[in-house]
Amino acid sequence: MSNQLGSNNNVWCGRPVLVTGASGFFGRWLSRRLQMAGAELVCVTRNRIHGNELLLSDARYRIALGDICDREWIEQTIGKYKIDVVFHLAAQAIAGTANGDPVPAFETNIGGTWNVLEACRRSPGVSGVLLASSHQVYGNQGQAVCTEDTPLRARHPYGVSKSCGEMIAQAYAKTYGLPVAVARWGNLYGGGDLNQSRIVPGTIQSVLRAERPIIRSDGKSLRDYMYVEDSAAGFMVLAEGLIANRDLRGEAFNFSNEDPTSALDLANRILRRMNSPLAPDVRGEASGDHLDQYISAARARKELGWTPSFTLDAGLDRTIAWYREFLTSSPQGSGANASRNT
Repeated sequence: MSNQLGSNNNVWCGRPVLVTGASGFFGRWLSRRLQMAGAELVCVTRNRIHGNELLLSDARYRIALGDICDREWIEQTIGKYKIDVVFHLAAQAIAGTANGDPVPAFETNIGGTWNVLEACRRSPGVSGVLLASSHQVYGNQGQAVCTEDTPLRARHPYGVSKSCGEMIAQAYAKTYGLPVAVARWGNLYGGGDLNQSRIVPGTIQSVLRAERPIIRSDGKSLRDYMYVEDSAAGFMVLAEGLIANRDLRGEAFNFSNEDPTSALDLANRILRRMNSPLAPDVRGEASGDHLDQYISAARARKELGWTPSFTLDAGLDRTIAWYREFLTSSPQGSGANASRNT
């Protein structure tokens, strides 16, 4: 098992792998890494899309058009391609959107998850199912650091929907012996995230437009920010562990670079790295709990041998370079929107 960006290709070479939500921000990076490792890749997406948009090369891959809320279609797709490992990422992943209209988040994040798990249960060839979750399942705690033993106390639609998905996964592991494990991350950042409401892409795009980046909160609370390629590597390492050790069924693992940072510090880091004289526009408008809260990755380090490969600054350098190229060379750069299936 490798803990760096070069995963254990002996595990993945020729292995049939399905990724739901492959067209989303995280899904594109995970699909790219799986392809580089030699997997026989099937990318599930609701909308027609080309390999270059998925960050994929011309090497062999397949795109399956369908909806995770259609359980029969998922099961047929798993059977058609003789899938061995499923990475389930498809979700309504924008917390603010879920707050405004919770039903799609519940339908996709809860109903879609049990559809995928049930399809996998009915597919005896599946040897591993990996569920993408979030630090938001912890809700607001009375402590700064959350471990896997911290109670799940989400109270808003997105976090609640991901908590429900995790509990359903545990039920399938305990009741049916389904080999499923859960990965939790903090705030992901990296090239390809075009949702400007998030601090990293919002700040970078503001600087490129010569505008002050806006911070809606007071910008002081410490949070996790993790580079997307490290997250993809961690997800694959967890899958390798699950394939090798069935005792990991139903278990959850935090992944973090364990370098908590405030939104204000993060914005200032970006400004410095882009040589910008601008200063953040801190508005202090966002409501909610402003306590520090971040996650510990001690279990992943100890039990999976995983460590991140990128410091926060190194990840930001790669991210800034991606946006500079995309937003200055792509005719759609200024008008692109974030995908629903991230």
